[in-house]
Amino acid sequence: MAETLLKPLKAGLIGADIQASLTPAMHMQEGAAQGLDYAYELIDLTRLNASPADLSRLIEDAEARGLAGLNITHPCKQLVIPLLDDLSPEARALGAVNTVVLKGGRRFGHNTDWWGFAESFRRGLPQADLSAAVQLGAGGAGVATAYAILTLGLERLTVFDREHERAVDLAEAMSALFPGAAIAAGRDLAVAMQGASGLIHATPTGMAKYPGVPLPPELLESRHWLAEIVYFPLETELLRQARTRGCRTLDGGGMAVFQAVGAFRLITAREPDASRMLMHFKTMTT
Repeated sequence: MAETLLKPLKAGLIGADIQASLTPAMHMQEGAAQGLDYAYELIDLTRLNASPADLSRLIEDAEARGLAGLNITHPCKQLVIPLLDDLSPEARALGAVNTVVLKGGRRFGHNTDWWGFAESFRRGLPQADLSAAVQLGAGGAGVATAYAILTLGLERLTVFDREHERAVDLAEAMSALFPGAAIAAGRDLAVAMQGASGLIHATPTGMAKYPGVPLPPELLESRHWLAEIVYFPLETELLRQARTRGCRTLDGGGMAVFQAVGAFRLITAREPDASRMLMHFKTMTT
């Protein structure tokens, strides 16, 4: 049994500008707690002077070096799909992959982003009014959060994006998957917020590189709940503004942790301790 526990396990994260990622620490700390010899590396396109065009070569190299799995982040979540042998139903529905299991010479693509948001929301905003919500952002993260909130039972979703066509595409894709919900691309944010019970923020605004707030703060009312996906910093200006207005809020840390919980489960074939991973994340962000 000891041999199995101590068998070295290797994984990695492929993406651009990922040096600040907390994912390796979350994986390795949980691995150590379970008695695994678990090494998790960053495969940073920027540091390697590589581009998304090098993705196939980087995955082949990971396979050759015996990695058991890979997490995939911006800008490769969609680009990786043609390079895979199989997709989970959720990854296929979302058209995005953030976890690849490498096993038996085959590549299996999964998406744990949506489950990470759903689990964080379920735990952090229990009894939230799911009659209507506005979502800001229709990119890769927005696809995952929309899928998640609709899976949780949201009745009406209005999506906004700086590229309106992206919002239209997301609304159409989610309408096909959730025919019982009313999903549309929005034009008038103020009107949509008046009719909404909550707000999902799925853009980079609020990150250190993109400071500010993604909407006029006066559109937030105490009756709104707010779910944020940005976790670096954990306390965004949007969260601060929402709290001063009496809103129930959810920071982006939970999504970051629970997507890692899901990825750890897939890559290691072991059940992670989610509470332990949450506590470790908190020690790194406070």
